[in-house]
Amino acid sequence: MRVYTYFALALSIITITSCSDAGYKFKLNTSKKTTLGKKAAIKFEQLKGDKIDSVQIYVDNKRVNKNETSVAINTADFGVGKHAVTALAFYPNKSKKINNSIEILAKEAPAVYSYKIVNTFPHDKDAYTQGLEYKDGFLYETTGRRGQSTLRKVDLKTGDVLKKIDLDKKYFGEGMTILNNKIYWLTWQARKGFVYDLDTFKQVGEFDYNNSNEGWGLTHNDAELIKSDGTNKIWFLDAKNQNEKRNVQVYTNKYPVDNLNEIELINGKVYANKWQQNSIVIINPETGVVEGVANLNGLRDIVAKEQSLEPSDDVLNGIAYDTENNRLFVTGKHWGKLFEIELIKK
Repeated sequence: MRVYTYFALALSIITITSCSDAGYKFKLNTSKKTTLGKKAAIKFEQLKGDKIDSVQIYVDNKRVNKNETSVAINTADFGVGKHAVTALAFYPNKSKKINNSIEILAKEAPAVYSYKIVNTFPHDKDAYTQGLEYKDGFLYETTGRRGQSTLRKVDLKTGDVLKKIDLDKKYFGEGMTILNNKIYWLTWQARKGFVYDLDTFKQVGEFDYNNSNEGWGLTHNDAELIKSDGTNKIWFLDAKNQNEKRNVQVYTNKYPVDNLNEIELINGKVYANKWQQNSIVIINPETGVVEGVANLNGLRDIVAKEQSLEPSDDVLNGIAYDTENNRLFVTGKHWGKLFEIELIKK
């Protein structure tokens, strides 16, 4: 787990983007960094030339002014992350676009969690775990690597694989989720997902993702599929047609949190593994704010005492939640154990 050290943030840094054209010159000022919930000033200035006709100011393609040349935006309307700021100046027979940006950080440091082990169950050491989900007393799991990717139904108590199908060898399987008696399974770099009947494992559909570059983790909120792509973004897809609708950026009060991998929606929050770190981050899906972090290195240490693990590869990956009984399960790639744990806020 990365050690999180938090310093006071200077908010007074100003960036300036300017342009000139045919005797006109403009500049666009924005606060370089600010925190969520604060007002942020955006100011358009004309430095040279006859009076312009009008100016339009946008943040992430959303217009934020009427006729004024300066505006204070509510950062809560945009969430954490880097946001594009654009001014479009209109003058006789011409227009000019000026670009800048603003970065919005979380207001507070995330809470830190420890854990306790409630139960330990067997897990297939051959499983290169990518996705994990609990439903009706069973675990459903997807494994990865090209030519070795599988979809499985697993007995929780014994770790026995009760049903399994292979993914086409040209694909690298990634995360999965279950919604409305269907399994949605991502692939890594093919920008394609597959849909299966939960009971028969028969493929019943497929879908593409065009804006997010890769498929990593998948969960849902009943109306939407929620997807990670290995960056610091969480994507929301229409559950009916799997079209990408929007995304949020994931940030602490200091920096973006990237390499988001396997994810699970638990009590309204997105729990995410951070790739190659044996940790879980707890994310507010509305704002992208990291509200909690949990270091689970101790679980990997337990497994490593009994079997050989690759340091950079056989890491924590797999989060499942039993909603009815409030049970949280985690495992890792090639781990011979699956843990039921309870997170405890320090």
